[in-house]
Amino acid sequence: MTYDTMITVRQNARPDGFPAPGLFDFVESPVPAPGPGTALVENLQWSVDPYHREAMDSDELWALDSPMEGRTLGRVLDSRDPALRTGDLVLHRKGWRTHSLVTPAEARRVPDLGPGVPLAAHLSLLGGTGLSAYVGLTRIARLQPGEDLFVSAAAGGVGTAAGRLARVLGAGRLVGSAGSARKVAYLTEEAGFDAAFDYHAGPVTELLARAAPDGVDVALEGVGGEHLEAAIDALREYGRIAWVGAVGQYHSLSAPPPAPRNLFDVVGKSIRLEGFLVSNHQDALEELYDLAVPRLRSGELPLDVTTVAGFEHIVDAFLGMLRGENTGKMLVTR
Repeated sequence: MTYDTMITVRQNARPDGFPAPGLFDFVESPVPAPGPGTALVENLQWSVDPYHREAMDSDELWALDSPMEGRTLGRVLDSRDPALRTGDLVLHRKGWRTHSLVTPAEARRVPDLGPGVPLAAHLSLLGGTGLSAYVGLTRIARLQPGEDLFVSAAAGGVGTAAGRLARVLGAGRLVGSAGSARKVAYLTEEAGFDAAFDYHAGPVTELLARAAPDGVDVALEGVGGEHLEAAIDALREYGRIAWVGAVGQYHSLSAPPPAPRNLFDVVGKSIRLEGFLVSNHQDALEELYDLAVPRLRSGELPLDVTTVAGFEHIVDAFLGMLRGENTGKMLVTR
């Protein structure tokens, strides 16, 4: 699809529970011309992420009837700043639109990493998704070779990246939770997990206990609620939890799930529970590149990506991601 005008997605009201398509407007306007110190970017790939659901409730993150925000990869069409050249591929956060005006401070050139590294890697394994997994495993949980790991929401973008990277880091047994039998099969047959379970099949604590009868050393937790309780129950003494999100409560922020009933076991088992924001760890990106890029080139690290073609389907892709229709990272391509 070609675009003679700029199309911008804007949120027109706050959601009540699961978002509806009618909360989003597609607004057409002329393609803007860059002014001094800016560049016009034609966007090529868009990332839709779980945190966008949280942003939908926030005046600070997403103001109503204003352009929305998201990780995006595009090509510079016209530039009025020597730091951004026509033809450059860049990463920026002025997403959810077909074209963006960016300054050099708002955009980062896509590095030329050679053959074997597809563009989609920069918004998945080498982007915020993969960096979240890498930081959670290495800096927060400090995963050691041979240690067993539980990953919640393991078939999503961060979860699949965590499984792939944990294998490279020498992890022992990998156990994941997912939302369907299809995703469970993907984890164990494609993504390198030793065991996985559908969290709809029963109490998560019991399902994890069956999948990891001897317990685990580390948990990368992105769901909250019952999953966090299950992780605490399964962790061995001196276990660590890297808490990266709470997707299980994004649609019910007015009545979040209760805290884990076994929270005091964090004390009894000397567990360390630490939350983090990947935005505070951008300095780890070069470490991730050093680990992942050679393995992407060799094929040792495949990408887990679900792609939706056409910017006009970005809302459908976002809602589909929230419903769990993707395996791996959900991306929209032009």
